[in-house]
Amino acid sequence: MSQIPQAEIGIIGGSGLYSMPGLTDIHEVKVDTPFGDPSDPLVFGTLEGRKVVFLARHGKGHRILPSELNFRGNIYALKAASVTSILSVSAVGSLKEEHKPTDFVIPDQFIDRTFSRNATFFGDGIVGHVAFGDPVCPIVVDTFAKACAEVGVVGKRGGTYVCMEGPQFSTRAESNLYRSWNADVIGMTNLQEAKLAREAEISYATLAMVTDYDCWREGHDDVTVDQVVAVMHQNSGNAQKVVAAAVRLMPKDLSASPAQTAAKFAIMTDRAVIPATTKEKLKLLFGKYL
Repeated sequence: MSQIPQAEIGIIGGSGLYSMPGLTDIHEVKVDTPFGDPSDPLVFGTLEGRKVVFLARHGKGHRILPSELNFRGNIYALKAASVTSILSVSAVGSLKEEHKPTDFVIPDQFIDRTFSRNATFFGDGIVGHVAFGDPVCPIVVDTFAKACAEVGVVGKRGGTYVCMEGPQFSTRAESNLYRSWNADVIGMTNLQEAKLAREAEISYATLAMVTDYDCWREGHDDVTVDQVVAVMHQNSGNAQKVVAAAVRLMPKDLSASPAQTAAKFAIMTDRAVIPATTKEKLKLLFGKYL
């Protein structure tokens, strides 16, 4: 892989956040990874005096389904850019009355309802297990919460994000099932990012932008794309302000984040039997442990 620019903070923009206003010194770089192409070229620049890199999760023009996303390529590319933290932004449905459309939620737990998605860098002759009981970085969560308060938008800290396969929205039975689990929001993308960021030792959290009440709410019409898009546009402006504030507020020293050493004791495989091709492929991620 050719040399790519370096940045401190990665920003992943989801539905409704396809670019990052305020970026200066912008240059795009197409990154090749051992896991395939990322969703889009990485956009490097300066924001609030910090070096950042932006990635449009679904690609320019929103052309990639959640199930089609190359999560490994996306996180690997950001790791290659030397980011130590990722600010992830995504649109979600609300599973609780208290989380209203245009509110932001900063979840600290996930439930996986996806299937057939590759959410690990391990495999091909190497076995590894990282701790994931607390799946997001508390420092990045705290930064998002402070940014929301500063900007003056609702940013509720904590809650459970159900990650569903999609691309269809939930059935009413499914929506009520997730509510019975006391889940807060539902989306289609963030769990795989969180898992891979943890393996890659990148501090990660997500800003979940509520667009609708899913389909459970009495008197609330079934979710339609035009309703979601209308709220997404409103959320987008607020999200851009929150992300810019979070970039400025992000601590430069993240050594206290558990994510930064998450893979230190993860590898179970005898180093002598790990294939050379696998070692080379994972050198960027786990070279110091191999």
